Amino acid sequence: MKQADKRPGNLRTNAMPTDGYVLSVDGKLKTHFSTSAEASVAASKLKQSFPMIQVAVYDAAERIYTPVGLDEKTAGAAGAAVAVKP
Repeated sequence: MKQADKRPGNLRTNAMPTDGYVLSVDGKLKTHFSTSAEASVAASKLKQSFPMIQVAVYDAAERIYTPVGLDEKTAGAAGAAVAVKP
C-alpha cells in the first residue's frame, strides 16, 4: 500500500475526539477525518446508500454535530448545528 493511500482512522469506543471531524452513525462515533469536506462527502455517500440511518458530522474542536440529509435542501432545512455541553 502506498503512503498516499491513507485511510481514515477508526476511533476507540471509550474516547471522545479532541480534533478533526468524526462521522456519527445512529449516535455512535465511527470514523475520524482531518477535514470537514472529507467527512461531509463520506456522510453524504453513506446517507444516500442507507437513507433510514441518522448520519451527522461531529466537529471535535467546536463540539458541534451537523446532521446530514439526503440532499442539500434537506440538509439545509434540518441542518442547524447542535452544540454539545462539555
